[in-house]
Amino acid sequence: MEKETRKMKLNYAKTIEKWGIFEVTVSGPKEGNPFCDQWIKGTFCCKNEKKTVDGFYDGDGIYKVRFMPSFTDEYTFEIEASFDINAGEDVPDKEVPEYKLGTADGGKAAEKCAVRNILTGIFTVIPPSADNHGPVRVAGTYYLAYEDGTPYHCIGTTCYVWNLQNEELQKQTLKTLEENAFNKIRFCIFPKHYDYNLHEPITYPYEGTPCDSTVLNENNFAEYNGCAPGNDWDFTRFNPAHFQHIEKCIQALMNLGIEADLIVMHPYDRWGFSMMKAEDDDRYWKYVLARFSAYRNVWWSLANEYDLMHEKTLSDWERYAGIICEKDPYHHLRSIHNCKAYYDYNLPWITHCSIQRTETYRSSELVNEWREKYHKPVILDEICYEGNIQFGWGNISGEEMTRRFWEAFCRGGYPGHGETYLSPDRILWWSHGGVLHGTSPDRIRFLAKIMEETPGLGVEPMPCKWDEVACRAAGFPARKDYFIYYYSFMRPGFRDFYFDDTTEYQVEIIDTWEMTVTDGGIHKGKFRVKLPGKEYMAVRLQIAK
Repeated sequence: MEKETRKMKLNYAKTIEKWGIFEVTVSGPKEGNPFCDQWIKGTFCCKNEKKTVDGFYDGDGIYKVRFMPSFTDEYTFEIEASFDINAGEDVPDKEVPEYKLGTADGGKAAEKCAVRNILTGIFTVIPPSADNHGPVRVAGTYYLAYEDGTPYHCIGTTCYVWNLQNEELQKQTLKTLEENAFNKIRFCIFPKHYDYNLHEPITYPYEGTPCDSTVLNENNFAEYNGCAPGNDWDFTRFNPAHFQHIEKCIQALMNLGIEADLIVMHPYDRWGFSMMKAEDDDRYWKYVLARFSAYRNVWWSLANEYDLMHEKTLSDWERYAGIICEKDPYHHLRSIHNCKAYYDYNLPWITHCSIQRTETYRSSELVNEWREKYHKPVILDEICYEGNIQFGWGNISGEEMTRRFWEAFCRGGYPGHGETYLSPDRILWWSHGGVLHGTSPDRIRFLAKIMEETPGLGVEPMPCKWDEVACRAAGFPARKDYFIYYYSFMRPGFRDFYFDDTTEYQVEIIDTWEMTVTDGGIHKGKFRVKLPGKEYMAVRLQIAK
């Protein structure tokens, strides 16, 4: 006797590692507008957690629900939809998950429906792999660490639309990232319009057609910022291919141990995406959250330079923040980025400061002030760019970029890199990715090693003389076992130190530009450290072992 079969398409893995991505795929209706007419969600449970997450339509009759488990355990799940999930390929009856009657509302008032629109199943979560430390969290007020407690020393870079370039350039960008010290990258979901960014992206987020870009040049590009004439988009119909590609980019970054700081909105736009109505914005936010939240390496940046999006009000930004807090059950890091006006980083939904310097000559020097004002991790996502373009924010030297990195680090902040060298191919790292041309990345890699050697979560600033920046390993009570003194563009020929009469300190002289660490011997009491009288030197002192 043949086994009874039922029509079913329900795909999912039976095992997944902790902080991995568990995904359930089901078949559903293509008719009408599935993005608006249908819904799907999942509830996931083990003895230590229960989370309900929204799913999404992925095109071609495919619906998905994603979940990131936080415990090593056996989980049960329940998938509920507005449509009859019991459709698709034939599978043996014993493999069909349980089903029961439920409610389907399609975004309207709930009504009883006699369809098999709830499915249940079981999966097992195994321990994480060696390079999987979980999402990054705030730790110790001013610092960051992975969920398993491993310190995370943030060294970011910016490549706004590397993900929307041709395949060869994307591969080159990933190779460059792999060869350097950056463990966070800022990039956009929407394409970007600006000088040096006049080509069309490889995909668009919505169904429709863009305005004519052949008329653009470096002299008239500013005239097309905003909602340029000729765009024809259906903001109720997402283009799944666009978001599928971004997922591949997020996954590729995860494989390299790099956090994806997603810029969800921005003002540099000729397609009208920055000018959408509130209902379209909210639909977009919910779709993005449903698709990307389960990736452990995702951060949320509400906007790049929010204060240049003049069509959006403070209540709009707070509404988007509310959607994040409601729809992201994993509580990924959240912030918003400024041009001239700082957002109120004291607001509870903001996990860290995402800062662009607003003063011409001071950037990293203000980290102490921001720490005291906001009592949150301070990330300097833009401290200007090493490069040679005409814009003042894009032509500092490699020496100055390196100096700003050391200043930010020693003041207890997290510096961010960027590069805008104009090469003959007009491919700038800041926007397109590709290769790096500057002198700072090697020095940043050297600093990253210093950061990793710092005990605990990081360093905290301490009182110092006017011509130095001083810090110690963070902790309470104040630690006395690890100190760094950075002299920036000052050039002392020697420095005197005194802590007490008995503690022995190992002295190291660090040349931050030449990337050398020189043994300065073991000292106690009052002692003098001879220095070369050149810029960008530092002294590190640790209790001798």
